[in-house]
Amino acid sequence: MNSQSGLPADLSRFGNVEGYAHYPKLVTPGLPAPAGGGLLKWYDIAEAATPVTRETSALAQRFLAAETATGRLNLKGELGFVILHRCGGDFHFLLVSSWRNANEMWETVYAKTSEAADFSPFALPGPHRATFCVWELAAVNHERLAFGRYLVSSRDEAAKRTYLEDHYEGGA
Repeated sequence: MNSQSGLPADLSRFGNVEGYAHYPKLVTPGLPAPAGGGLLKWYDIAEAATPVTRETSALAQRFLAAETATGRLNLKGELGFVILHRCGGDFHFLLVSSWRNANEMWETVYAKTSEAADFSPFALPGPHRATFCVWELAAVNHERLAFGRYLVSSRDEAAKRTYLEDHYEGGA
């Protein structure tokens, strides 16, 4: 251990991602989605050459509407955002995040494989789970900052509109 930094002298066994080459994706905002009594911003994330298709986006929107209509997802007047991420090929995550308890982000995760007709809940076993990938974090970080600005505002009608109209668009 290096006594000044607290780091091990040899970092060769940490953070290795053998065989992985990172590449850019784009974050594209969409129209807000009313959902289960809540109002969510919408983001698509994909490689520029293979964007989220209109068909997949429409399917995701119908699925979200059905989840909220049946009460499986109750957003109780919350604000938040959706990320529809084309991860690779035809695998998609549908990440539904809402702000609860004043300043907490809550998330429900759905996925769709190329073989599946629709999205379905995506459960991971164990206590240590994936949350967001580096591409998704571009939108998440923007939303964290935007909601922080909302929290210190008057939180009136104008402030809500400002939050809902504040989107991230660009590289990830």
